[in-house]
Amino acid sequence: MGTPEEAGDAATRKGSPPIKVYCLPSERQVIERQARSTGLSMACYLRRVGMGYQVKGILDHQMVGELMRVNGDLGRLGGLLKLWLSDDQRAAGLSDATIRAVLRKIEATQGELQDIAKAVVRPRAKP
Repeated sequence: MGTPEEAGDAATRKGSPPIKVYCLPSERQVIERQARSTGLSMACYLRRVGMGYQVKGILDHQMVGELMRVNGDLGRLGGLLKLWLSDDQRAAGLSDATIRAVLRKIEATQGELQDIAKAVVRPRAKP
């Protein structure tokens, strides 16, 4: 796939003939929804799909941001819990096993969030 300059022609998309595709209203809605989910216009979305490019959705990146925010909140919670346990006498009634279990759960949840974030950024190929 060469660029117009490589072909020796200074054509622009606006000056080129369009490709018309007939589709049902329901098909158009699906295409519009998919294009919107990627943040692209329908024309740009269809051009990229038609040329074999992988189109990534912006929704995925928003989800990763949200997951990482929760991950940070968990990290801060763990830090506050450690601080509270070291400075507050009210923690004297909690057993070491309970405290360690809470900390392990926080760490496990952080790891799970990171795994989900990675899966969203690099989704597995569908069979």
